[in-house]
Amino acid sequence: MNLSDLRFADFSSLGEAVTDWAQMVKKLKQLADDASEQLKGKADKANWAGANATVTRDFITKTSREFKDAHSEAESIYNILNDTKTELEGYKKQLNERIDRGIKEHNLTVTETGDSFTVTMNVHPDRSSNPGSLPDHNQTDADALRDDIERILKNATTSDTTAADALRSIVKSTPYGFADVSYKDRDSAATALKEAEKLAALAKNPKDLSKEEFDELNRGMAKYKGDDLFAERFATKLGPKGTLELWASVNDIRDSSDLMRERRGQYEDMQKNLSLTLANATQSDSPAMRTWERDMVNLGDSQIQTGRSQTHGFTIMSSLMRHGDYDDKFLNDYGSKLMATEKKMTNSGTAAESAWNNPSALHLNYTGTDTGRDPMTGYMEALGNSPEAATKFFSDDYGDLKSDDHEKTLSNFDYLFEEREWPNDVNSKMEDSVAGRNSMGHALEAATTGHPAGEKATADLPPHNREQAQLYENIVESVSEDTKRLTDHGYLSDSFGRITAEYMPDVSRSMSDATLGNTDKLFPIAGAEAKMDHQDLTRFLVSVGQNPEGYSAIYAGQQSYTANLMDYQLNPDVPESQRYPGSPEDAIREISARSGEIGGTLAVGRQEAVLGEAEVDDKAFKDALSQGKNIASGVIGTGIGVGATFIASPVGGAVAGGAAGTVSSVLLEEIFGGESSAKGDAMIPAGREYENSYDANILAHQRAAELAAGAHDIPHKGSAADWARWGSEVGFNSASTHVRRMAGDLETDV
Repeated sequence: MNLSDLRFADFSSLGEAVTDWAQMVKKLKQLADDASEQLKGKADKANWAGANATVTRDFITKTSREFKDAHSEAESIYNILNDTKTELEGYKKQLNERIDRGIKEHNLTVTETGDSFTVTMNVHPDRSSNPGSLPDHNQTDADALRDDIERILKNATTSDTTAADALRSIVKSTPYGFADVSYKDRDSAATALKEAEKLAALAKNPKDLSKEEFDELNRGMAKYKGDDLFAERFATKLGPKGTLELWASVNDIRDSSDLMRERRGQYEDMQKNLSLTLANATQSDSPAMRTWERDMVNLGDSQIQTGRSQTHGFTIMSSLMRHGDYDDKFLNDYGSKLMATEKKMTNSGTAAESAWNNPSALHLNYTGTDTGRDPMTGYMEALGNSPEAATKFFSDDYGDLKSDDHEKTLSNFDYLFEEREWPNDVNSKMEDSVAGRNSMGHALEAATTGHPAGEKATADLPPHNREQAQLYENIVESVSEDTKRLTDHGYLSDSFGRITAEYMPDVSRSMSDATLGNTDKLFPIAGAEAKMDHQDLTRFLVSVGQNPEGYSAIYAGQQSYTANLMDYQLNPDVPESQRYPGSPEDAIREISARSGEIGGTLAVGRQEAVLGEAEVDDKAFKDALSQGKNIASGVIGTGIGVGATFIASPVGGAVAGGAAGTVSSVLLEEIFGGESSAKGDAMIPAGREYENSYDANILAHQRAAELAAGAHDIPHKGSAADWARWGSEVGFNSASTHVRRMAGDLETDV
């Protein structure tokens, strides 16, 4: 910005723009509120069915989010423009005041000379014969005026250019939507971009990275990892190859021995901060970031040289994918190339264990679970944080797998769960690592439920779509076909248990064996239905039930679902066209019977774990069950298969706040927490595994029936517990029969 640009600047147009954006912010705030409260609020309460339950509802949710992002982006633009206008007006005033003061105090004139200016003494012809009448000045005064003007122009230029840079970066990040950014002023946005460029410059020379520079880099990413502009600028300035070289170099002891010796204790933080920064960066859709993502995928099968070490790009990058939410398209492109590379390296999967099992590979992971030599592990963790990408990845075709006796076409799920030889690795205690398959379990949890692994389901979670339901069907069928796929890797059961807890309507329908009648109304499902064979489910539940965490998750989900469903079926406000047409007695008996069979099948699995070859201490089941309330409180969010249209009924005059004081919450509190007299060995099975499970299920169903009947004051409500007892006994006893007939090979003779 030159002298005249600022001295004679007219900021009226900028002021009009600021005013317009201020109005825009107000309007978008109203639209965002309306979208949240009206559009999405009504959508959450609507009775969705069929494609509308998944496609339309999801579209409305995303549209509501876009209005919120539009408001956030507009507010950031307004803040930057308004702050810049205020600053430039201030610099203009400073400039003119300083020029005027130079004339008055020292008779100095400032004259523009193209892109520069000069400071000279102003001598009027009439006063040239009497210089003593002029204000005193010397070269120091002239230099001071020059320096002050240069400083003002420099500050104004910085304000102008950094504002333009920030605004361009915001707009470029989402050319077809709105950026989820929030900046209170120009300076905060400009500082983020400046820090990104400074830290990227440091990271470009990882071999020469000093301890102090490492600390500065780590601190900077820790501070700005959640800043959108910082993340995009840092990643694109560093570049995909620079990113890989950075992490590989600091982990190559031959290149970074001093750094590793002094700072290795901070490598876990560095890995996390860099992972979160890169994940945030991939959410940008700027042209530079799209190029970064494409080039990173292409570098996956390349060897990255660091000193005398060579490491696959996939191995390095996957170790940086264990934290954060990476962009779905990037993850799917990355996964496709990773699978193609492994297929090529392993002769179509026949030697997968040796593909990445390089004992001399760099130690790239510091979570303590594994060394990071298998790139599939980190990638699975990334999918566990990105449900939509996970669903697509596992549903995609892997291709043909040839062996000595057959050839078959597989999906990515089939290959990873059934065929892949996962490379050997060790954890931080130098014990055999289970991180690879366990991370796959996390990814499958996200892929089937629609929310990140380990997180609780929320009330507004969309119903399962066809791809999610199909994947759960595949899991159940695969475990049934060869139960060792699960029981030999029991650590997968916590994820499979949580998944199953959110598919209780589907499990209940499939175990009913009903093709006619009103089973669809007894066990309503809003989205796509997972249809499973009764025998497959029985074998699956026995297998998951052998693991304390898996058992606990399904047990909690089963009881939560049963209580919710009884509440729903006895609620007179449910439209007749949607309600089970049988009597309250019929509904409670049928619900209890199906839940009883699920509980009985799980009990067989638990008994097998304690008495069979696994010899699991029953205390492990008690300990896991003590955490059941936390699991169940999340399962409540999945409702009973009818979306958010059903409002859980308060019990005993309690006012429902979320799920507080409802049939399901009261029951779960009695089972898993508090000092209720109903709690005890009968409610949390222990000791005599099968018999106490039998007692626990009956008592839980009786209490659920009592609470639901009381909440709706149905006729003969005093008999509700008897109806539930009858149904529970029938279901639990049928479980024993079905297990012997369908899964007898899984039981140990005692």
